[in-house]
Amino acid sequence: MRGDDDDSGDRLLGTALVRALRADGHEVRRLVRRAPAGPDEHFWDPAGGTLDPGALEGADAVVHLAGAGIGDRRWSEAYKRELVNSRVNGTRTLAEALARADGGPRVLLSSSAIGFYGDTGDRAVDESAPAGTGFLADLVGAWEAATAPAGEAGLRVTPMRTGVVLSGRGGALARMLPIFKMGAGAVLGNGRQYVSWISLPDWVDAVRFLLAHDLAGPVNLTAPEPVTNAEYTATLAKALRRPTMPLPAPRLALRLALGEFAEEALLAGQRVLPRRLLDAGHRFAHPTVGEALAAVL
Repeated sequence: MRGDDDDSGDRLLGTALVRALRADGHEVRRLVRRAPAGPDEHFWDPAGGTLDPGALEGADAVVHLAGAGIGDRRWSEAYKRELVNSRVNGTRTLAEALARADGGPRVLLSSSAIGFYGDTGDRAVDESAPAGTGFLADLVGAWEAATAPAGEAGLRVTPMRTGVVLSGRGGALARMLPIFKMGAGAVLGNGRQYVSWISLPDWVDAVRFLLAHDLAGPVNLTAPEPVTNAEYTATLAKALRRPTMPLPAPRLALRLALGEFAEEALLAGQRVLPRRLLDAGHRFAHPTVGEALAAVL
């Protein structure tokens, strides 16, 4: 069973995951915020706290992906509240329904983010690292805490701390492609901030691995080789066979144009390693950013 909403990033991940799970022979139900269009869909209202526990009965696991897009709008105070509410309220609604469901799922894989670690500089971190500081770190902490009712009811709860998912069909990379194809791509700020990424196929395979293996607690869904923004920019330009701008995009200009989002999501960096996946035996099809971009483009 998959819980999602109307956010384009969630649709990208959810569509790819549903396709893979059905190809594996699994029955997949979807939780939707509109009138159900078929027997495999069930209505829920995450903001209003509405989800019939009966919709969960008979399922083995829930993969929860819902949440408003971090980079979809400038971070006004109102949109920051929407980011928090869409994650915390929806996750709590689902976790409470799971706790009440008779014969319901025993596993909850809940979307999370590497923003938990804050700006790590050039320091590599894994799942044992403490929370960082800033709006994103606080948001992710509250997001993960909202799964508590499911954990208290005895479910295996696995927050999936996902990095930048690379796909040519959506997400951050797809938004950047037109700029890079025009030869206008540029390093952001000093370019030394780390980007922790994962290809869409590897993200799907990691979720399938987590469904099949008993890993509780947070797991980083990132590739094993994070790169600096400068390395990422050069590799993407090379993959597209296009030049980049000779000068970086200045920090001040990014702050003026994008506000707090630029400071926390573009100019800060996370050098995050998928230690628990690697220790459990998971292997990545695209361990380097060059291989990943070649695959998804």
